[in-house]
Amino acid sequence: MLFGKKTKGFCVDFGEQAVLLARLSQDDAPLVIEELKEFGVADREGLAAYLKTAEGRGATGYAHARCGIYPAKRLIRRQTLDLKRVKEPTYLNEVVAQQFRVEAEKYATMLLNPADGTEFDTAKAAQKDALFCGLPADDVIAWQDKLLEIGLYPERLELGTVATLGALANYQKFKQTKTPILVLELGDDATQSFIVSADGVDVSRPIPSGIAAMIPVVQKELGLKDEESAKKLFYSNTFDFTSMGGTLIKKLLKELQSSIGFYEVQTGQSIGGVLCTQLPTSLGWLGTTIAASLGVGPFKAEVVPWAASLGISLAPGVQPAAPDERWLGLFGLIASYNHVPAVAEKA
Repeated sequence: MLFGKKTKGFCVDFGEQAVLLARLSQDDAPLVIEELKEFGVADREGLAAYLKTAEGRGATGYAHARCGIYPAKRLIRRQTLDLKRVKEPTYLNEVVAQQFRVEAEKYATMLLNPADGTEFDTAKAAQKDALFCGLPADDVIAWQDKLLEIGLYPERLELGTVATLGALANYQKFKQTKTPILVLELGDDATQSFIVSADGVDVSRPIPSGIAAMIPVVQKELGLKDEESAKKLFYSNTFDFTSMGGTLIKKLLKELQSSIGFYEVQTGQSIGGVLCTQLPTSLGWLGTTIAASLGVGPFKAEVVPWAASLGISLAPGVQPAAPDERWLGLFGLIASYNHVPAVAEKA
């Protein structure tokens, strides 16, 4: 979503657990990342103070930025369309209302091609699958106001999930790997699951089970007096939950196995790794537990060589803090996939 004139500046990924920021030498590749910063999600004052003194702000005093956000009610769903009806003015709203159970008129929605992220052209629709991406229109206004208060002028406001999925698909193409990755965004009440390959977003599925469903299990297993005590312990990073990990993810795992099984039968492809985004550090073990339960390893990335293939280099002394995977959303915001990337040695 365009918002104002482009200048060189910043990319900021407002994740659910951290805010990641890059200061760029210029807007388009080839470019240099001059600085990488990380802020706590609640540290708005720290981010605002940094932006006031940072180089590269516009004449208005605002830092011009591409911003990635993760609204609670974001919509990212791959859907098969009826090409005979796709030009009907009410058809897409029907799909949004009936398939995704949201009020289409209250959402800002865009259709993308799931293979490459380009805009889906309903006038020339040649393929029947589209990736519906959207968020409540009220959230767009609320985020724009919030960003201006911090000192950011949002030239583009993007769903961070979409930037992450695009980065991951391109990364797999760069690595010449054919093995799809299971991507999970574990929220409190629901989990967004995606299967992503070098060919794009192959599957998207919301699962009505999230971290909150694990809390009663923790309470029962440890004999705690109430769920609030269980929740505090679960997030505290003072207790090793790995031994009961299988029990905690039992419900989620059943849904994932069903989804993956259907995909593998359809395509003949097996999942090669699991990437859990937006998890707090204290729950990092969940990704490893889910991967092990599915018989694969956690997905690992090498962001710097991949970024270099897209004309993105890092200034001396600038390095993303490990693990690299957590920076995919931010680098996805920075990247442009308009040119053919250099190819790494075959993985």
